[in-house]
Amino acid sequence: MPARGDHDARRRDVTEAVWRVLAGRGFGGLTLRAVAAEMDASTGLLTHYFPNKQALVAYALDLADERTASRALREAPPGLASLRAALLDVLPLTPAASAMNRIWVSSWDVALADPGLGERQRRRYENWRARLRPHVAAAVERGELPAGPGADDTVAAAAAFTHGLVVHALFDPDAYPAARQTAMLDAFLAALTTGRPMPTAPGADA
Repeated sequence: MPARGDHDARRRDVTEAVWRVLAGRGFGGLTLRAVAAEMDASTGLLTHYFPNKQALVAYALDLADERTASRALREAPPGLASLRAALLDVLPLTPAASAMNRIWVSSWDVALADPGLGERQRRRYENWRARLRPHVAAAVERGELPAGPGADDTVAAAAAFTHGLVVHALFDPDAYPAARQTAMLDAFLAALTTGRPMPTAPGADA
């Protein structure tokens, strides 16, 4: 039997190959053959780790989630500032953030076509909204956000606005540079603090 160290090293090789295929081709190009070619190995080796395409995609989703969660978040005081920092962390403001967002957006089509993968994605976004909720609660407690609207509605609006901005920025980066994305997010948050109607969705006037 191969030594444990050899097994762990091979698994790291597989992980890095999966990530390189994801970054270069997205989920649409993620196949056992593509990962094997990236490793200069046979597809037979990969079936030890992934018996089918669904297992490979499920692993890739977990890997993307792990690498997203491992990013260092901006330090900010609890409340509106920490909510802003958490939402800025999602936006494609840097080349690395753009690459990560392209991976996530490319996963949507795959997940929507498979009930099991779709459920995993639903739980991921549910967990993301749960992580935003304490920021909103702290902002209400500090008087930075009005207490009227329910926290869940505010969180849902913030998540939906941010994801909409991500999509527009990915498809038209020249029209949505980092400075404009940040300004639009700040305008959205300002509307939350005053109770004014929400800003229109990015590109709604196009």
